[in-house]
Amino acid sequence: MSDLTPEEAKVTAWLASRKEAMVALLREMVDTDSGSYDKAGVDRAGQVLARFHEANGLVVEIVPDARYGDAVKARLPNPSANDQRPVLLLGHRDTVFPQGEPTRRPFTIKAGRAYGPGVADMKAGLVIEAFVAAAFAECGGLSAPLLMLTTSDEEIASPSSRPIIEAAAREARCVFNAEPSRLPAGTEFSRDQKQSITSGRKGGVFMRAEFTGKAAHSGANYDKGVSAIVDLGHKIPRLQGLTDLERGVTVNVGLIGGGQTVNTIAPHAWCEIDLRYVTAAQRDELVGAIRTIVETPVVPGATGALTIKGEFVPLERSPESAVLFETYRDAAAGFGISVAAEFTGGCADSGFTAAQGCPTLCSVGPIGGLAHTPDEFLEVESIVPAAQVLALAVMRTAARME
Repeated sequence: MSDLTPEEAKVTAWLASRKEAMVALLREMVDTDSGSYDKAGVDRAGQVLARFHEANGLVVEIVPDARYGDAVKARLPNPSANDQRPVLLLGHRDTVFPQGEPTRRPFTIKAGRAYGPGVADMKAGLVIEAFVAAAFAECGGLSAPLLMLTTSDEEIASPSSRPIIEAAAREARCVFNAEPSRLPAGTEFSRDQKQSITSGRKGGVFMRAEFTGKAAHSGANYDKGVSAIVDLGHKIPRLQGLTDLERGVTVNVGLIGGGQTVNTIAPHAWCEIDLRYVTAAQRDELVGAIRTIVETPVVPGATGALTIKGEFVPLERSPESAVLFETYRDAAAGFGISVAAEFTGGCADSGFTAAQGCPTLCSVGPIGGLAHTPDEFLEVESIVPAAQVLALAVMRTAARME
């Protein structure tokens, strides 16, 4: 790339020489078990990153949590910067998979694709962020402080990490979240490629509804019972009926259960509900509608109660985030990569940072697909270009915001 500054050329060349080291760190991360509820495993994965950061000159801080995994902060100070707000590199190291999954499906590479639990979502993104930070520590060239925040519970809506993320966003000048990028539908990977990142994400609310009835013998005293299952059953179509695809709203009753025995009128029942929506203004209306359905009896004598288990806020595009995207797209173009932005129904921690008013760009990680499945994959040859483009976007954004 002839249009690079000397500092940009130095950083991107350093990253180009680190492919094998990137793959080695990715292998170690993927083979470290880190399901969201496995605190010990998530913390081991955090220590893998912490050791890498310390070996490359970053200042590491562990933010402990008693129940979920600890958060890992790695800082690269810049005392000479006019603006001491850092650029924030954000990511999570937890996965959706059960304990022992890396033993059953360890990191492998076949035909140019890497496989293993969390390889794309989003351990590869953490790897490129860590190497970008290391490149700045080694080569200089960044006119801003840098903070890499790695969290432990994004896959379960960040119950412990959300306040840490929000606080970091309030102190930052901008955020890059390295969730996996994607190939446009129907395209194959090549070095001169098209790539899709995220322009916006839906918000999500994950709820549990508990229903209470009254037990009775289903043969001898049928009329004395109040069936919580029947009450729930009537409400499922009403809940699903809140879906409005034109508005981007979906409601899914994804889990149900209840009852005592087959010959007992069900004294209890439950369901879990997934709500997705597009704008922050929709959230209270929809949660209120769900609550009304749950708590209004259909079967006389039954009661219902709604609990919010976890929540993401939407990533809404702003003029500032649009500038971030243009900077990233221009950086990618220099490597022959054409970048488009797409809206997705998936949720991520980037919504929390955007909601704090911090310009945010999401899905700037290497190219992957089929996340949350045994077929999850990563295009190995996308790792170095993703790191180089991210580094250039960070450098140019920092220079613009000084």
